[in-house]
Amino acid sequence: MAKIGIASDSTCDLSQELLDRYGIAILPLHVILEDKEFRDGVDITPKDIYAWSDQTKKTPKTAAFSPTEAEEFLKEQLKTCDELIFFDVSDTMSSSRSVMQVAAQTIGVSDKVYVIDSMNLSTGIGLLVVEAAILAKEADSAKAVVDEVLALRPRVRASFVVDTLVYLYRGGRCSGTAALLGSTIKLHPSIHVIDGSMQVGKKYRGNMDRVVKNYVDDQIEQMKGAEPARIFITHSGSDKAIVDAVREQLSELGYFKEIIETRAGSVISSHCGPGTLGVLFIAGK
Repeated sequence: MAKIGIASDSTCDLSQELLDRYGIAILPLHVILEDKEFRDGVDITPKDIYAWSDQTKKTPKTAAFSPTEAEEFLKEQLKTCDELIFFDVSDTMSSSRSVMQVAAQTIGVSDKVYVIDSMNLSTGIGLLVVEAAILAKEADSAKAVVDEVLALRPRVRASFVVDTLVYLYRGGRCSGTAALLGSTIKLHPSIHVIDGSMQVGKKYRGNMDRVVKNYVDDQIEQMKGAEPARIFITHSGSDKAIVDAVREQLSELGYFKEIIETRAGSVISSHCGPGTLGVLFIAGK
C-alpha cells in the first residue's frame, strides 16, 4: 500500500493540534506590508496586520509561495511519502495551485503529486484536507482519495459574517462590498463562497453578538442534514463571549460529534479584517 501524504497551503486555517493529529503538512502563503514580505503563520500574526493596517489605513497584499519554495517543499514531503495530495485556496483568489503544478513538473514528480483546487478558503479548505487525511490512512492510492474528496467539494458550506467591510472593500476580492460600504446603516453582511468566489449574502443589522446568533440560526436547518463528524467555528479575533455563544448554539443541536474552533491565519485575516466569524461544514447528500 502506498504511503499518501496530505498537505495544504496555509489558508486552510487548521490549528497546530489538528495538523499534528492528522499528519498534515503546511506551506505558507505570503503577506506583504509595503516593502516587507512575511510568511503566513511563521513570522507574522493577524494582530500585527491589524496594527499596521490601522496605522497606515491600507490593507496588506498577499501572494503565493515562490516556485523555489514549492519545489523544496515537494522534495521534502516526498522523502516520507510515495504520493502527495496538496490543497490550495480557490484559483480565483490565488495563483498557488499553478505555482505548485509547475514546481511538480520542474522537478519531475507530477506523477506523484495531485494538486487540488479547493474552490474554497479557510476551513472550507480545512474540511477537505481533514477528510483526505482520514481517507489516506486506508486508501490504496492517492487517486482514490482525490476522487472521494472531489465528490465532497461542492458540498462544503463556507460562509462568515464580518464586523467591518473595510478590509474586503480594500482587497477587492468580494463583489458588492463597495455599495454596502457607502450605506448609512451599519450593516454586517454574510459572505458565502460559491463556485470558488466570495459573494455577499444576507445583510444583518445590529450588534455583532445578535448578528452572529441570527447568522447561525439561519443555517440550523441545513446543519441538521450535514455530515455529522465535525463543524468549524473559525474567526479572526472575535470576542470570546460571541464564540462561546456560537458553540452553545451548535452544542444544543446535539448533532455534530466535534465542534472545532480555529483562528483565521494572517492571509485570511488580511482580507476579512478583525471580528469576522464563520461556521463551516459539509452539507448532506
